[in-house]
Amino acid sequence: MARLILSMDGLVLKEILLNKERIAIGRKAHNDIQIDNLAISGDHAAVVTILNDSFLEDLNSTNGTLVNGQPIKKHVLKNNDIIELGKYKLKYMTEATVADNEAALRATGIPTYQEPERTFSDTQILIPRPPAPEPEPLATVAIRLLTGPNAGKSLELTKALTTLGKPGVQIAVIARRPAGVFLTHVEGAAFPNVNGKAIDGAAYALRNKDVVEIAGIRMELTIRP
Repeated sequence: MARLILSMDGLVLKEILLNKERIAIGRKAHNDIQIDNLAISGDHAAVVTILNDSFLEDLNSTNGTLVNGQPIKKHVLKNNDIIELGKYKLKYMTEATVADNEAALRATGIPTYQEPERTFSDTQILIPRPPAPEPEPLATVAIRLLTGPNAGKSLELTKALTTLGKPGVQIAVIARRPAGVFLTHVEGAAFPNVNGKAIDGAAYALRNKDVVEIAGIRMELTIRP
């Protein structure tokens, strides 16, 4: 699971697991990551995580949000990205990097916690672990392009998460989840349209035959259970 490492002046303050779809960052107490500093806006930024991808959004903060020294409004987070909010920094680390760091720590010979080996005697009863539940099936989703040079062509979305759009113009993702199919705005001044109406910053539940417009390209969705 990806995580954020909060630090200030090189001192690590906190580690935050990205175990929720939306992690809010700001000075107010209701935020998931509360930073009580006047340089931080009440509702400063948010990190939205969909499956293995995380997206950072500045919530029109007073002093802005930087990633690797560059101001952003929306940004697709990459491994080891450094988010800067005033004097505070948040380092984004993917699960693979965390595992590598733990392996490197073990290589140094520094003791790390290991679960004790289980034994049982005649007085103990071994209770079998229940099998892991089968993953819930995802809907079948296909798009048919209605405009643009490839108008009329159809494409089935085989991935759980598909990124669509044009960098610097507008980017959105269509996510296939057990709960349904969702559209989320990632980058761009304007939000995508669904059936002629702009969505907001939250994940939007799509339905069969919805017409979605991303970066000026309209497409019709076919969604089957």
